[in-house]
Amino acid sequence: MQRRQNIRSQPSARQWRLAALLWLAVLVAAAGVARADEPAPELGKYDRQVDEAIDRGLAYLATRQKPDGSFLDPGGHDVAVPSLCAMAFLAKGYTPGTGPYGQVINRSIDYVLANRQQADGMFGGGAGSYGRMYGHGISTLMICEVSGMVDPERQKKIDAAMGEALKLTLAAQQIVKPPPHSGGWRYLPSSGDSDISCTGWQLMSLRSARNAGAPVPKEAIDRAVTYILGLQTPDGGFGYASPSGPGLARTGTALLCLELCGRHGHKATTTAGDWILRNLPANFGSDYFYYACYYASQGMFQLGGDYWKQWAARMYELMLKFQQADGSWPAGGGGEVTAGACYSTAMAILAMSVPYRQLPIYQR
Repeated sequence: MQRRQNIRSQPSARQWRLAALLWLAVLVAAAGVARADEPAPELGKYDRQVDEAIDRGLAYLATRQKPDGSFLDPGGHDVAVPSLCAMAFLAKGYTPGTGPYGQVINRSIDYVLANRQQADGMFGGGAGSYGRMYGHGISTLMICEVSGMVDPERQKKIDAAMGEALKLTLAAQQIVKPPPHSGGWRYLPSSGDSDISCTGWQLMSLRSARNAGAPVPKEAIDRAVTYILGLQTPDGGFGYASPSGPGLARTGTALLCLELCGRHGHKATTTAGDWILRNLPANFGSDYFYYACYYASQGMFQLGGDYWKQWAARMYELMLKFQQADGSWPAGGGGEVTAGACYSTAMAILAMSVPYRQLPIYQR
């Protein structure tokens, strides 16, 4: 499997094309065309506070990691939590094996890779585990994000694991389903229906895998996008498994997935952004609060402009107000209660660190 180029290697054809595109972007900006990633001076007042809050959160996570790479939390042994924690460190610019958190990241990677992949390629629980596609999608995303950053021995393991994980993800999408569910994913690889939540993690992992050089069929991305578009409600939000009952987490997930798959500026994304602005979180810790903030932050950052400014101001205010003395964020409400503080802290950091653009999946 092709890996990301080492920065000290000779430029590849792809790198030359990227350089040309970057230069074109400079020329376009010089011509006065508005860009999604223009700086937002209004958010500058949060810079120092956010930076310090993230540093404190990462320090907390480091103290909660066990020697085997899992975390001291109710959900700390599930593959999803070590994967999210690893991505939280990456999001601040830390890399595997180097710097103050290099070994923390390595241990998380090793935990996911060591005996955590089933014979069918699934990361996480055994065949009977409910909701196993969640952990699988999150862990596949993480190993795709670190591909090319690790030492050669770990890279060999990642290459092998990534290939098997992607086979399962793609095979699960091919299960024959009723038309409204075709193209998506649900709790199990054999599920005959789909939902936006499971689909979001799988689609992000496929998009990240393509960034890492994996041969992900364009058809798989297109089918998932078609499924997601079918979930949009008349008011611009997105439903869970049908175009009804829109929610912040659901709409944020759909928005990000559509943006990452090239639908920037599409009516479906701008109306989703408008829906989010009309439904900014009123209270901290509501049901699936961290999940919603994670996806909405990434999606609104992709939209940029006033979408990001208004969302970020509200999100920062809530996150900064409720960070605890030890650097953690309290466990969320509803379905997030049992995940624990390492999960909530990692998700809070991932939501707040989007503008750093350190994770490849955060790039526009």
